[in-house]
Amino acid sequence: MTAGGGGHLWLLAIDTGTSRIVVAAGSVEGRLLGAIEEPAGHRHGERLLAAIEQLVGEARLELADLAGLVVGIGPGAFTGLRVGLATAKTLAHARGLPIVGVGTGEALLRAAGAEGEPAAAGGEALVLLLPAGPHDRVEVRPGREARLLPGGSDPDPGPGDVLVAVDLAGRAPEAAVSRGERAIAGLAGALLELGAARLAAGGADDAARLVPEYVSLPRGVRAAGGEIEWSHGRR
Repeated sequence: MTAGGGGHLWLLAIDTGTSRIVVAAGSVEGRLLGAIEEPAGHRHGERLLAAIEQLVGEARLELADLAGLVVGIGPGAFTGLRVGLATAKTLAHARGLPIVGVGTGEALLRAAGAEGEPAAAGGEALVLLLPAGPHDRVEVRPGREARLLPGGSDPDPGPGDVLVAVDLAGRAPEAAVSRGERAIAGLAGALLELGAARLAAGGADDAARLVPEYVSLPRGVRAAGGEIEWSHGRR
């Protein structure tokens, strides 16, 4: 945890698209001021607000100086994404602040690239793998729509592709899982950089139309309002 603050305007970034809670504070230019990342499993709702309060206190920030919000929109599981997006929207609405949604996959790929892995150089590219329930996985490539890999199927990497696996211990190569851990460690900074650039360019989202990209939904819940369901009937 790093400290910052001092009465300056700042941004709050939230991501609950993985098995972790990630909350970060940054300058309006996207410079990281402080971050908290901790395991949450499927209990994001129990820890998110407490993590935000802890971050604000440890970084010596004031909510009155909050200038905007950045929220990860997936791909990810229903429970975590719903909690993160609802919290970010509530804060934005209550304080009349702009909000931007950033793809969790996009930010993880950016973080993995920042850790020195090859990306788009000499034909090499990062390929992110995320879980979609107990059997399926999701493949995310830069600049492309995420693709569901049903259980039993594997990605088809090119000769220069580098796999980055998040929350897939035992379901992906160890080297890919290690890269995924490093990507998670850099997720806070990547979210802030991407979100700050969007806000600086006037690219705030309409909160009412900002929806997450789900990879699976609980039994009895249907996708609506543009939200994506990738579950293949497995709940």
